Parts: sequence; structure tokens; C-alpha cells
Amino acid sequence: MKALIYEGVESVVYRDVPDAKPNHGEHLIRIQAVGICGSDMHAYLGHDARRPAPLILGHEAAGVIVGGPRDGARVTINPLVSCGRCGACSAGRENLCPDRQIISMPPREGAFAEFVAMPERNLIDVPQHVSLSQAALAEPLAVGWHAARLGLEASHSSMERRALVLGGGAIGVAAALALSAMGVENVQIVEPNTLRRAYLQNAIPFKLVAETADTFPLIIDAVGFAATRATASALAQPGGVIAHAGLGEDSGGLDARRMTLQEITFFGTYTYTAEDFRETAQAIFDGRLGALDWVEARALSDGARAFQDLRRGAVSAPKIILAPWE
Repeated sequence: MKALIYEGVESVVYRDVPDAKPNHGEHLIRIQAVGICGSDMHAYLGHDARRPAPLILGHEAAGVIVGGPRDGARVTINPLVSCGRCGACSAGRENLCPDRQIISMPPREGAFAEFVAMPERNLIDVPQHVSLSQAALAEPLAVGWHAARLGLEASHSSMERRALVLGGGAIGVAAALALSAMGVENVQIVEPNTLRRAYLQNAIPFKLVAETADTFPLIIDAVGFAATRATASALAQPGGVIAHAGLGEDSGGLDARRMTLQEITFFGTYTYTAEDFRETAQAIFDGRLGALDWVEARALSDGARAFQDLRRGAVSAPKIILAPWE
């Protein structure tokens, strides 16, 4: 099969690799759409030791089952494979399973390929009225859904239903859409990239600004750099909540003194639970997350150029979707 292989820092190559082979209880899926995630970019830049070269990256995917009793079924893929037996899994917190695996990290190759193998429990059927490019957004949208849900659960019921999202990439947009679907009427996004901000102004129903001095009861940091953590800790209202979903860099930025004196809650939020993923997929199918037309489609064979363009900050859309069949 053809695949886009991460071969070293700022090097991805489209070439032939051995075909994916499903294990017992798994299905072989022909990938029809797969998104480039920020974590794929971190690996591409050599910043993610969990993703050593050579490796097939990509975990935001949808496609069609090939062979077996479910041949031809259109599915979106939950890429997080958990053990199903530990305390975390039993509590419905599969994202914290100590034995969790995710495609695009060893030992599971990713979905920047013609085929990938996944367990039945990780697949959700996609109705005919939903495109597989839209269905491939279930994974990044679920990250935003999880962060929004936890942020609202941590907020005091007496606080205003207003929120600030830092970052207009796919996770930031996903978090904003999830907050709106959960009843938060006033959502603002900070996106300093002029190109992306201009693109989003016409694509999503939220106020976009390069920066703000306003304070908010709930802030979602979908970037995770020291600078965005500093912004979050400065703009959180007394008694407010910061949900940290970004993995930009490891440390720095938080104003621990202000957070202590103002009783600001800060917590990390990682991926999603299986229930979050199911709820997100259903919200896509129901249209509650909008048209989801803020993507740019390219061929998988053009993946190297897509990574280069993302590296240069030359992509206005929050998400590039690669299509192996083009």
C-alpha cells in the first residue's frame, strides 16, 4: 500500500510500505480522509519522542471497511485503543488507561496510508448524509468536546456562560463549537495569525480577535505555549477555570500567585473518553457542530508539501484533510 512516512525531522515521504494486516477482532479500513493534527506537526519537527522515525503518522481518520461481514460500512475511527479492563476504563476514562495505544504511535502505525486496522469497538458507523471528510473531524472535535465538557463541569453554576478559547486551529475551533452546542452563547477566539483569522471570520459564528484584555470565567487553552498559559492566567476571572488542551511546549507561563490568590482552577485535558467520542460523532451527524466546511482537502501524495506549508504558517484553514484516493 502507499503511505506517507515520517522519516526524520521535517521529512515525510510518500512511498510503498507493507499492507496493513488486521489482528483478531479488528477490521481493515480503506482510508478515505485523514487530517493533519498538531501532534503530527510536533513529530515532523522532531519534538515528540513518542513518535520516532520511521513511522506512519495520522490518527484523525474515516473510511470504509474492507472484507468480512461489515464490508462496505462507512466508519469514523476512534484512534485511542484502551485495554477495557483497568480501573480507568471501568470508570469510563479510557483516555487515562495505562496501557492505552493510539494509531500513529508505536506499536500502531497511523492512518496516512491507504489502509489501517482497528478494533470493532473503535469504529462508529457514518450515515450517508455525512461525508467521510466531515466524519474524519470526529477525532479533533472530540478533543475540543472533552475540554469543553470538563471546563463547564468545573465551573461554578453561578458564573456567567462566557468563554475564551486561545487558538483558532482545529482544536480551538472544536472547543468553541462544543461550547456553543453545550449552551454557551458568548464564545470568543483569540487567533493572532492574520491569515487564519480572516479565513475563520467567514467560516464560524464566533468573534475572533488578535488579542483581548477582557476577562472570562472559562478559558480553554488550545495551544499550550508559555505565552498562551500566561494569557490564560491573566484573563481568568476570580474563581474561574482554565482547561489546558494544547501541547505546544512543556513549561512556563502560569502566574501561580494570581491563580492561588484568585482561586483559579487549572487542569489538563487529554484526548477524550469513548463516550465523548460517541457524543461528538452524534453531534456531527445531527448538524449541531455546523457545516464543518473550514477544511482544505489535498491528496495524500501531496502530504510533504502540506507539512511544509503548515510549517511556514501559510495555511489559512484550521485543518488540512488528506485523501489517499486522490
